[in-house]
Amino acid sequence: MALDDLYREVILDHYQHPRNRGRLEPSDVSVEGANPLCGDELAFFLRLRDGRVQDVRFDGRGCSISQASASMMTDAIKGKTLDEVRALVAQFKGMMRGQEPSSDLGDLVALQGVRKFPVRIKCATLAWVALEQGLDEHAAGRPASTATTETEP
Repeated sequence: MALDDLYREVILDHYQHPRNRGRLEPSDVSVEGANPLCGDELAFFLRLRDGRVQDVRFDGRGCSISQASASMMTDAIKGKTLDEVRALVAQFKGMMRGQEPSSDLGDLVALQGVRKFPVRIKCATLAWVALEQGLDEHAAGRPASTATTETEP
């Protein structure tokens, strides 16, 4: 099996069987993201304990890329410290901009093939941009809130 086929299977599996789907109440971080070009809409809910992501959930609708990316992201950040999460966000966004992926990304490298389709990069990064915005709001001392994010690659 070719590597591209394996990556497609990973993405399809996360789209068809999303991990961590649903809402999380109460949550310490709550943020929404939207990609108006595709119609993707995602909401994220994080519960933090001792500076770590104790639990995370996402809800929403959209294309297979946005939904798979959100599912993969929630798996990747659970149990990580906020600093580790921010580093992962930076690595993922760097990969989507063409940087060589880090081994820390694990299955997330399956999404690097999206770079071949520039219009779809926003679909893959939507979850990550929204997460980063939610963490920024939390760090600024704002209570859990909802914000709409138009993504940037």
